[in-house]
Amino acid sequence: MSDPTETSGTAGAAESAESAQAGGGERRVRVVLVDDHRMFRTGVQAEIGQTEQTGVEVVGEAADVDQAVTVITATRPEVVLLDVHLPGGGGVEVLRRCAPLMADTEQPVRFLALSVSDAAEDVIGVIRGGARGYVTKTITGTDLVDSIFRVQEGDAVFSPRLAGFVLDAFASTDAPPVDEDLDRLTQREREVLRLIARGYAYKEIAKQLFISVKTVESHVSAVLRKLQLSNRHELTRWATARRLV
Repeated sequence: MSDPTETSGTAGAAESAESAQAGGGERRVRVVLVDDHRMFRTGVQAEIGQTEQTGVEVVGEAADVDQAVTVITATRPEVVLLDVHLPGGGGVEVLRRCAPLMADTEQPVRFLALSVSDAAEDVIGVIRGGARGYVTKTITGTDLVDSIFRVQEGDAVFSPRLAGFVLDAFASTDAPPVDEDLDRLTQREREVLRLIARGYAYKEIAKQLFISVKTVESHVSAVLRKLQLSNRHELTRWATARRLV
């Protein structure tokens, strides 16, 4: 979370962070972190969880769908930072099971997707599921704090590039076509596919997705087998033809 070129698409991020400190820290938001990578959760906690400075209080964490629903129900945070790809059904399943909490008019729980994925189908899927926004993991800590407060207040927040996906999806009355080949792949395999097609080396993919190089190799092998392709060059052409890159 360090790339200054990727922001939440909101003005005055620095002012929001400063206002969290103003007035003796009166501005507060309770947050649950949902991500299956413990090291990433630890990093986010260190980045935004200094409550006296940021106004953000991390009240719980979860690594899969069942844990997420349990923790969110127990703590009733104002905002949930939700990864899209989770064991047990993914972020969309968390949203489905937490629908009554989102609909609570007295104390609504709002969701902000925070994911490495910038794929249109992932963005559209969680927004249709009820999330109030979607930012990628390259967002800065200051902008993430700003996005959390914006979502708490009921605003919709997106990384700049991703807002267009949502506008296009909801402006169209036609359902997107089903790609049977793509549907054979798991969410993690799709992530690896896109990064391979963009020219990332295995080590770079492993670092980006917080997995081992060996796991990357296994995913690539599975993708090639399912799509009946021979090598990464064919895979790149396949992904480019479907505008997945």
